[in-house]
Amino acid sequence: VQLQASGGGLVQAGGSLRLSCAASGYAFSGYVWGWYRQAPAKQRELVAQVRPEGSAVYADSVKGRFTISRVNAKNTMTLQMNNLKPDDTAVYYCNRLYNNYKWGQGTQVTVSS
Repeated sequence: VQLQASGGGLVQAGGSLRLSCAASGYAFSGYVWGWYRQAPAKQRELVAQVRPEGSAVYADSVKGRFTISRVNAKNTMTLQMNNLKPDDTAVYYCNRLYNNYKWGQGTQVTVSS
């Protein structure tokens, strides 16, 4: 069983993408989950997190542009990314906060200028 992130792609600056995370087989509903990203030669960073009841926290770099959401009944999570910038280019991963599971392969997001 592996965390499945999908929905990435190549988009021009100003465009949008919607990422999806499937967490079947994982403890999901009672935990904080998040989207992380890792750009080449940079450390993985947390960009958005969503609490079990749906409240969210965002990194300053994506605030106002990204929206995280979850459906506990389906063990799924999404990240709506609008007004994308070249600096958003990275591999995006989903995982639980506080005791991460094994990382999945992630999904590549490339934003061209």
